[in-house]
Amino acid sequence: MPGEDTTIGAAASLIGCALRAYDVSAVDVFRDAGLDPDTLTSPDIRYPTVKMQTMWRLAVERTGDPCFGLVVAEHFKPQALHGLGFMWLSSDTLFDALERLVKYQRMISTVVDITLEETEASVQLNVAIHRSPVDIEYASIDAAVGVFVNMCRLATCEVFDPVRLSLNRPRPACFDRFESLFRSPVEFEAESNALYFEPASLRESLPGANPELARANDQVVIDYLGRFDRENVSMQVRSRLIERLPGGQPTQKDIASSLNLSVRNLQRRLHAEGISFKRLLDETRKDLAAQYIQDSHRRIGEITYLLGFSEPSNFTRAFRRWTGVSPNEFRHRA
Repeated sequence: MPGEDTTIGAAASLIGCALRAYDVSAVDVFRDAGLDPDTLTSPDIRYPTVKMQTMWRLAVERTGDPCFGLVVAEHFKPQALHGLGFMWLSSDTLFDALERLVKYQRMISTVVDITLEETEASVQLNVAIHRSPVDIEYASIDAAVGVFVNMCRLATCEVFDPVRLSLNRPRPACFDRFESLFRSPVEFEAESNALYFEPASLRESLPGANPELARANDQVVIDYLGRFDRENVSMQVRSRLIERLPGGQPTQKDIASSLNLSVRNLQRRLHAEGISFKRLLDETRKDLAAQYIQDSHRRIGEITYLLGFSEPSNFTRAFRRWTGVSPNEFRHRA
């Protein structure tokens, strides 16, 4: 039986900050939405999506601002996304950061469905809702896409704007504020919510790129997801793999036992999520390898054992399969 859908508590904090700009009582909005404002100081707090959407609706009604979501986006700070915010800023490129956003999207909300599509002409970040017991307020989507663009701008020292934005919401009277924030054409009443980026701009190295810090925040986010997201077994497996790889390649039986599952149960639940243990192990090693290899202080031999390989030659063969080049060639290019 699926658990209740939830949203990261920091979203409520941002709404509260934005409400102060309108002289609207954030405490009253919290309580009328059925939320306890005293729990906001807890870094792991999550609120039911139903109540969060009620809060969004009340905020728009009491401010009288159909563009309230944009104001929330302007109040955004990286720490509001927990480890994902710092992971974004320390990624190698914006494309890497967006891939992390897709991978760890359930941290933000368990109803959101974020996908990344790449063509020769553009990179498209789609923001959809795959299930929800209530209607999703337009302001929450407005805020989400605004936050994603602001994070991209924070991460780069260059002027950064999307190519265009499409939203399936009706065109509001304050539509000019959308073009002012995004500094790009905005299409309303579109088929989907999507940000479009110029591919080359996403591939440029970021000034704050820090593989070690990115990897550390990867672990922070994975541990966070493992604590609250019991439905998502693949994330829990990934967390266990990262912990155990330095001691040698973990077996499926080892991981199943650590999760208090039988091997058959683990296989069944991973299959339901569309992934296998073997693929998870391979993907986890690949992600970690790409981060470790860019740290010039780590020797190839050290990385070999951190990833649970018994011999450097085994690691080199796997790395060639993942990237098409040897670890040393990859490090030289980076």
